[in-house]
Amino acid sequence: MDLLEFGNYLESCKNVPKKHRSFYIRWVGAFVRFCKTRGGHSEPEQSIDPFLKEFGRRREQWQVDQAKEAVRLYCYFVNKAKKVANDRNVVSIEDWKSAGESMLRMLRLKQRSFRTEQSYMTWLRSFYLHVRQLSPGELTDRQIVDFLSYLAVERRVAKSTQNVAFNAILFFYRHVLEKQVGDIQGAVRSKPKMRLPTVLAQGEVLRLIEKLDGVHALMAKVIYGGGLRRDECLRLRVQDLDFERYTITIRGGKGDKDRQTLFPVSVAEEMRAHLEKVRRLYEGDRKAGLAGVYLPNALDRKYPKAPTEWVWYWVFPSEKVSLDPRANVVRRHHASADMLRKAMRRAVLAAGLDKRATTHTLRHSFATHLLERGTDIRTIQQLLGHVDLETTMIYTHVATKNVLGVRSPLDKN
Repeated sequence: MDLLEFGNYLESCKNVPKKHRSFYIRWVGAFVRFCKTRGGHSEPEQSIDPFLKEFGRRREQWQVDQAKEAVRLYCYFVNKAKKVANDRNVVSIEDWKSAGESMLRMLRLKQRSFRTEQSYMTWLRSFYLHVRQLSPGELTDRQIVDFLSYLAVERRVAKSTQNVAFNAILFFYRHVLEKQVGDIQGAVRSKPKMRLPTVLAQGEVLRLIEKLDGVHALMAKVIYGGGLRRDECLRLRVQDLDFERYTITIRGGKGDKDRQTLFPVSVAEEMRAHLEKVRRLYEGDRKAGLAGVYLPNALDRKYPKAPTEWVWYWVFPSEKVSLDPRANVVRRHHASADMLRKAMRRAVLAAGLDKRATTHTLRHSFATHLLERGTDIRTIQQLLGHVDLETTMIYTHVATKNVLGVRSPLDKN
């Protein structure tokens, strides 16, 4: 492949800074020469690691890292050109429909959450559109590398998004195609980016909550008061609220992990009044003979009566019943995330906030305000349910006064 063509491609590649392009061409030129001496230029991916090992003997680390990005991008460019030249579009759509149905069955057999099911099936459709000139049985590791590189180069997705896509395709290969994924080191990886969270001052939080009505205001108080994620709040069950110890139990949170967090004392009486109204709705559902609420992990088979018991009922139930797409029965689900999101958007405008605030902003504010009050970072990590302390440490960058008590020299003592 002509380096001039690759140089033209770099001109249109938005994720490569202009000042780096000449270096990319230089490193790729060295890589091409290395491949020719090894006689393996037809499969350049196999030469990446040997090239970088040889290259690193006389270069600094930043040059090795830059060369790695350059040659991965070059390999993606070469394979993209081959794909265009060999595109056949002769594969029957029925093969992929059958594979999609198998994917859905395996997701449910493995008891993945409904959100995971939706996400994985969406990524499988994207993967199909990228490799549809091949049948599922013809897929190899090469298609995974190309797809991940496409996401990083063409769609410029975040690192976390690329990881979710990879997990979806990995599940497809392992459990549907029954193939083991080998080396995919040649894929162009999305670069991690540090983004500071938006945080509201305590006064701004109170102004925002004042502009919310009824149950949405109560949801916002629970989210801010305990640092919950939006869906964790919506999925709360009656038994998850402990009015004696003032704790909230989050069941099956992110990563399918349970944890306990704070139940604000100031919200207790309002919550009791809210649950009295919910109890009447629950009793109406029982009289109407509605199916019980959804239970995860096949608990309804282990405890057949549990779906109709009060302790399993939603703390924030939906006003309307709906069809469960998995069980194909009509039941009452929890309140809609869209309704809460729209209510928050209206409240932000009504409160006159000059920040883009969402329900997740309340969670960020919870962590930051605890940190500013001197709460131990490890405690905050446990309350938020973070696996990695590095994730929690980001709040030290937005706290007005960090845990060491350091203040600007311009501020008065």
